[in-house]
Amino acid sequence: MAGHGGTRVILTALAANVGIAIAKFVAAGITGSSAMITEGVHSLVDSTNHVLLLYGTKRSTRPADAMHPLGYGRELYFWSFVVAILVFALGAGVSLYEGVLHILEPEPTKDVTVAFIVLGVAAALESWSTWEALKEFSKANQGKGLFRALRDTKDAPTLIVLLENAGALAGLALAAGGIALSMTTGNPVWDGMASVMIGLVLGAIAIMLVIEAKGLLIGESADPALIEAIRSCAVGHAGVASVHEVLTVHQAPSMVVSVISADFEDGFTAREVEQTVRDIEAAVAREFPVVTRVYVRPLDPRDAV
Repeated sequence: MAGHGGTRVILTALAANVGIAIAKFVAAGITGSSAMITEGVHSLVDSTNHVLLLYGTKRSTRPADAMHPLGYGRELYFWSFVVAILVFALGAGVSLYEGVLHILEPEPTKDVTVAFIVLGVAAALESWSTWEALKEFSKANQGKGLFRALRDTKDAPTLIVLLENAGALAGLALAAGGIALSMTTGNPVWDGMASVMIGLVLGAIAIMLVIEAKGLLIGESADPALIEAIRSCAVGHAGVASVHEVLTVHQAPSMVVSVISADFEDGFTAREVEQTVRDIEAAVAREFPVVTRVYVRPLDPRDAV
């Protein structure tokens, strides 16, 4: 599950976004900029999301009990799904509403210097948060390209921070562009257009997060390399004729449950099979700490193909 590194990434993003949100709302009050109000709401939503991710991370570490024998790891994915909904409903929704309102009733932006200073500071803080998240993400996905790692990752909190920060940086650029165009053309409609564009960016990111969180909630298999490594570990034990199937599912980013279906050699006694099963389970648990539960199922001869 999300460990110390993941928690540090969320805390870094939370600290950055709280400061950014305060600065944006102050700047919005001074300048009257629609894009700045939108950006303030964006940062406020992001801050709330990070609090929910911290809560989900804490809840997911609870030990297994009679009601949840495989633990509470998927609670982290549930809160990730909630975050995705909030990004869509609040972040994108408010941005689109504010943008359309400002297009219909445009107001000139005042004190643009304050707006640009705040946007610059926000960009620096968002870049810091993004760099911390990217370092943690790269460390956990060594040997993979960025886009493949984003597609394959099971670390929903770090993925959320990365995508939210990407959306935040894009939003800052759009807000700056909208304010600059309003100032140079004298037409405040550009400010509202920037808010609408920010809303569309947030909507696209929210859809990506919903799709990822939905897949993790349903249950996604582990990395194919890990599955093959578990298979090789099981096949290497005495008496194992073949491994027919290795089923895996992520309960949390660092919590995998595995079921191994193995065929044993003819003449192997029931006691020998039981001992080999115990040996396989112990070996998998020792070699792959991410596999927190492993079960070996001796294949019934009638099931063999």
